[in-house]
Amino acid sequence: MKMQRPRRPSRFHLADTAQQIVGGFLLAGPFVVTEEVWMLAVDLTALQALATIAVVFAIGYATLYKADPTRDQSEETTIAGIPIRFISLMGVSFGSVAILAILFGAPDTFIAESESNLSTVLITFRAVTLGSVFSVVGAATADTLFSK
Repeated sequence: MKMQRPRRPSRFHLADTAQQIVGGFLLAGPFVVTEEVWMLAVDLTALQALATIAVVFAIGYATLYKADPTRDQSEETTIAGIPIRFISLMGVSFGSVAILAILFGAPDTFIAESESNLSTVLITFRAVTLGSVFSVVGAATADTLFSK
């Protein structure tokens, strides 16, 4: 009878984050520069923004751990019980949209000059949450397709 070794937690590598970044930026770009996203962000309520963030988390989790039958979250290295891969995915999903918005000057282009600084920050935050819905799809898909 052959004994099986206990499985060690999966290692998360820099290459995994790089794959997420490629996918996240690929799908974030078009939504950062779309006027409709910024128009939606102006009228998005706090509850809608929070619900959108929950959708991003759900899409990311489902893509990483439910759509890929070979990946088991319980076997991954964690920080405070949260898989590092998932933490990285959320950072990339929201971060890629935020970075592109700033680099492209989207807030200055799409938000009226009459808005206060606080209002500009809030609108930008809401636009980032909207763009992240698409960025997380690209980031999680790239991570899943190209994982070792």
